[in-house]
Amino acid sequence: MANLKEIKLKIGSVKNTQKTTKAMKLVSSAKLTRTRQLSEQARSYAKKINEVLSEIANRVSKVQDGGNDSKAFVPVENPKTVDLVFVTADKGLCGGFNMATIKTVSKLAAEYEAKGTKVRYRVAGRKGVDYFSFQGVQLTQKVSDLSSAPDYDRAAEFIGEVVKDFQNGETDKVVLVYNGFLNMLTQEIRVRDLLPISLEDVEVSENESSMLEIEPDDDEEVLEELTAKYIDFNMYYSLIDSLAAEHSARMQAMDAATTNAKERVDSLTVEYNKARQAAITTELIEIISGVEALK
Repeated sequence: MANLKEIKLKIGSVKNTQKTTKAMKLVSSAKLTRTRQLSEQARSYAKKINEVLSEIANRVSKVQDGGNDSKAFVPVENPKTVDLVFVTADKGLCGGFNMATIKTVSKLAAEYEAKGTKVRYRVAGRKGVDYFSFQGVQLTQKVSDLSSAPDYDRAAEFIGEVVKDFQNGETDKVVLVYNGFLNMLTQEIRVRDLLPISLEDVEVSENESSMLEIEPDDDEEVLEELTAKYIDFNMYYSLIDSLAAEHSARMQAMDAATTNAKERVDSLTVEYNKARQAAITTELIEIISGVEALK
């Protein structure tokens, strides 16, 4: 059995760890509250963009023969090259948050490669960069300080490179992957085709009044501008949503670590008391034995 001094040092060390994890939980909780508010605002804005984009795209499709011929809306059944754009955290200590995204990306890549499709990786987040770099995977694009501090201009710059390659024909499809916020206790992996944009699930009522007063001749120009805004904002929103999920995951991880630390302190305290009792018993036996020897 370890001596009393060693056990006491262990108890002190675990208590210090418990204080740290508890503080980190409180910090993550505060950050999550702020990020959730920003995420809710961004979600409302994204919904409106989607509605307007859908309306204009459908209006253009009705005018043009054969539907909307913009490259951003033309589906590709057998893409030759796919860009996987994904978001991970810049920091750890958030449980399996990052690995959930990484595993999904790896699975998607394997599925596309099995069909003979070339896969290119574009990652925002140090953990994703570090993992795939360690695995020897070539990263077409990487940034390590964007997911921890989402910025619209930088998000637009990042995704702008992806859109440029898509428009130039270097890639046929863009898939966005990130771990999003579902609720305080749950994160959800979200996979969506960012390009080409699919409007199959959008229902546009014939009797619905137009959301915008736009001249028919300007529809295509407005559609082009909205498409760019749609892509930029969806990238920005994925960063915000991922950050909220990261704080939620870290809060849970730190809560579990705090609970484990408390249980460890309790266990060490019992061990300390047993060792102390054993030491006292040994001393008493030695004293009694000494007294008996003097008789």
